[in-house]
Amino acid sequence: MTTVSTQNGEKAVVEQLKQRGDVKEALKQTGAPEEKARPVARTEDKVWFSGYLLLLISFGALSYLLTFRFLGLADGTIALFQKLVRGAMFLVLILGIAKASEVYLIGRIQDPVSRYNLRRIQRLVIALALIFTVVSILFVNWYTAVLSVGLISLILGFALQTPITSFIGWVYILVRAPYRVGDRIKIGNATGDVIDVSYLDTTLWEFGGDYLSTDHPTGRIIKFPNSAVLSSAVYNYTWPLFPYVWNEIKFHIAYDSDLEFVATTMQAVTEKEVGESMMERVRVYRELLAQTPVDELQVREQPAVLFRVSDNTWLEAIVRYLVHPKEAGRVKTRLIKKLLATLNAAPDRVLFPKSNAR
Repeated sequence: MTTVSTQNGEKAVVEQLKQRGDVKEALKQTGAPEEKARPVARTEDKVWFSGYLLLLISFGALSYLLTFRFLGLADGTIALFQKLVRGAMFLVLILGIAKASEVYLIGRIQDPVSRYNLRRIQRLVIALALIFTVVSILFVNWYTAVLSVGLISLILGFALQTPITSFIGWVYILVRAPYRVGDRIKIGNATGDVIDVSYLDTTLWEFGGDYLSTDHPTGRIIKFPNSAVLSSAVYNYTWPLFPYVWNEIKFHIAYDSDLEFVATTMQAVTEKEVGESMMERVRVYRELLAQTPVDELQVREQPAVLFRVSDNTWLEAIVRYLVHPKEAGRVKTRLIKKLLATLNAAPDRVLFPKSNAR
């Protein structure tokens, strides 16, 4: 079922590319077309909505009662209380609108990465709106407030250059999308799967690393400032439109091996393992290449077998295939077992290096 849905998604991308005819637009795609879903508020969300409504009613009633001056307070004091109550009502209204937007607008988006990014943006906007509201309540003289905020911002700008640059890097990540949450990337010496992109830094779940020779997660996390994307190359192994990489398996064989038999056998075994899914992926790859100024390349839909002279006295038999980077280790392990079993079954036609030990 997974293979069928993957192929359908890839076919849809190919059709979109054909219709648009513009690779720049294609690179902005984030995956298969989304299906509209009816957002549903959870019990927890309903509790929040009820709480906001009760607060609005309570503050409204308090504001109305203050107009009767039943406590014998001075006019100036009553005006101050009314201002604070109206400000509190506006704060609650902002929070209620934010909650409704998160449930009924952002919640209906199928792509989890888009939901994650929109929630981050919404929190920033809401925080700025709350700060603006509080400043409006506390400062009557706007000229003095703006001047004070301007001087404070100038001072903080010099003291917080790195955090500000990292925030600009976060904006760049949202706009240009060099990577998203869930992508497997390499930046500098860090390699891992992106698990969080905050306003100031990015968190990776490391794979490989210093202690492993495979692409298995190490258990460590890596944090780096978002400003790094402005000055470092980012290698994205799982970019949304074509989240696959080419991989190879190589064996050393003798010069007098039956090379035709080796090539045919390695191709047949690999094609049986990854053949159908690889054909669909290569078609997407060709569509992308056809719409770029890159020279036409010979990209085969089936796994390719190559021979190369090794530095020692053996030949290298190499099979090249396409695979999802997060599946590369498991696929390679399965292929090595099947390839060795098939090739070792014909020892007179495939000659491997042997030890002289008896």
